[in-house]
Amino acid sequence: MNKAKLENRKSKIEDRTYSFSGSCRTLGHSRRTSTIYFLFPALSCFLLSALLFAGCAKRETRVEQGDRDQVLHLGNGSEPKDLDPHLVTGVTEHNIISALLEGLVAEDPKTLAPVPGSASHWDVTEDGLTYTFHLRPKAKWSNGDPVTAEDFVFSYKRMLTPALGSPYAYMLYCLRNAEPYSKGTLTDFAEVGVRAIDAKTLQLTLRAPTPYFLSLLNHFSWFPIHPQTILAHGDIATIGSQWTKPENFVGNGPFTLTEWQANKQISVSKSKTYWDRKTVRLNAIHFHPIGDHTIEEHAFRAGQLHVTGTVPIDRIAYYQTRKPELLRLDPYLGCYYYLFNVNRAPLDNPKVRKALALAINREQITKFVTRANELPAFNFTPPNTGGYTARAQLEGDLATARKLLAEAGFPEGKGFPTLSVLYNTADSHARIAEVLQQMWITGLGINIELVNMEWKVYLAQTQTGDYDIARAGWIGDYVDPNSFLDMWITDGGNNRAGWSNSRYDALIRSASETPDPAKRQECFQDAEAILMDEVPIMPIYFYRSKSLIQPSVRGWHPTLLDHHPYKHLWLEAEEQD
Repeated sequence: MNKAKLENRKSKIEDRTYSFSGSCRTLGHSRRTSTIYFLFPALSCFLLSALLFAGCAKRETRVEQGDRDQVLHLGNGSEPKDLDPHLVTGVTEHNIISALLEGLVAEDPKTLAPVPGSASHWDVTEDGLTYTFHLRPKAKWSNGDPVTAEDFVFSYKRMLTPALGSPYAYMLYCLRNAEPYSKGTLTDFAEVGVRAIDAKTLQLTLRAPTPYFLSLLNHFSWFPIHPQTILAHGDIATIGSQWTKPENFVGNGPFTLTEWQANKQISVSKSKTYWDRKTVRLNAIHFHPIGDHTIEEHAFRAGQLHVTGTVPIDRIAYYQTRKPELLRLDPYLGCYYYLFNVNRAPLDNPKVRKALALAINREQITKFVTRANELPAFNFTPPNTGGYTARAQLEGDLATARKLLAEAGFPEGKGFPTLSVLYNTADSHARIAEVLQQMWITGLGINIELVNMEWKVYLAQTQTGDYDIARAGWIGDYVDPNSFLDMWITDGGNNRAGWSNSRYDALIRSASETPDPAKRQECFQDAEAILMDEVPIMPIYFYRSKSLIQPSVRGWHPTLLDHHPYKHLWLEAEEQD
């Protein structure tokens, strides 16, 4: 690429990255300032190297080097909060943890159906309550220690330890007595349905038959951790210890953690001790935390990434018409929504929450903002999730919204306090927030301020309830409506709205205990009807996964959860004429 073209590319990037001085209001700084503050320090070096590579025709790009050396470069959104599988909740963290740790079962690369993982096989009793897993004799940790049943017992005990406060502890509540132990009403872990029969045999006993149990085991909350490593850096409930640092991390997955440069790169290398090492064809994976979608797309075009985490909204049409072979738009089991903090006035009034939810035009958002054929969402669970489609929907229009707001004491928005909308740094989130802000201002006559925060800060704010309204997204952990609806139980680890409804809790519990599939579906229907009536959340649209993929990436199949087991991936560059 000649100098003129290089300067033109730089100019376009500068224009796109810094032309954010609009009329929207934020707390503490303009969007222009916030974007520079959060993105430039972390990404300028990466982008500069991408541009230099693009401008030097004789120098190999990272993609070309990676194709030759079997080193995969992935865009991975924001800097991960942590790599402790018992403390994180995000897709960003999952993408890395799934390379480092392996549970009892693994995923088929095409269907995501459960297949043997650390366990070579398992037995199930006729009543569906007891699973006996037989661990592989050759399963080892990255330090050479054998993977044992006691390792899983320790891991599940840690996950459920009340002092740890794991946000995903409820994922293990299907185990007998797991919930009372996690809530502190039972103190003897020996009464929980987890038992090591011998070094290589693990028995798990459920409180009720759970049809999706094997799929549930593929979630990282069920992955084992190395007990000796945990205890070498604290006790079983120590939070924020150093065990996840590259020099300390001991895993049992197909890759080992070799590098973590904050806001720059996390690298994993092929494990020397993994039981199925011969299947693993990649030698390494580099995860690049690029929060700005435009910068990520430029890096892809400059040959610095094999796969992007998403696609900038403005570039979807370009790839659809000009380079469709590089664009992947696939079904994705998830919902983009907003949280209402129900413990803050006036959002403690369901009429106010419903007014806000009915005042937005979802079809306009999916048609003119997101533009990837997303389906507008008027309920929370995506349609046909494990055969379930919600009957309850948000019903009403702008007139209904205005009527509800007036009934709540704010006719035409008069007297309504200024509320803030919190979102994590990303251009797509900013655009949606701005559109919603305008819809609420013009439709309801209320004032809304926008707050943009980096991922870790955003997580801390929402987890502690320090917000009014917050952008959120949820991807199913397994293909079942329970993955979406059980998160809203009272005091649930991911219930960041602070909402509580005893009838809802009872319905979700009944759904988890009944052996009758039809009754189970009705429990979910009734629960979602309550959720949509009280509106602690505001569904906006159902996701589609969006990514750019280099032609050299092999084994990357479209899956409903957007999971791509790394041990089945490889790189194969097309021969040039």
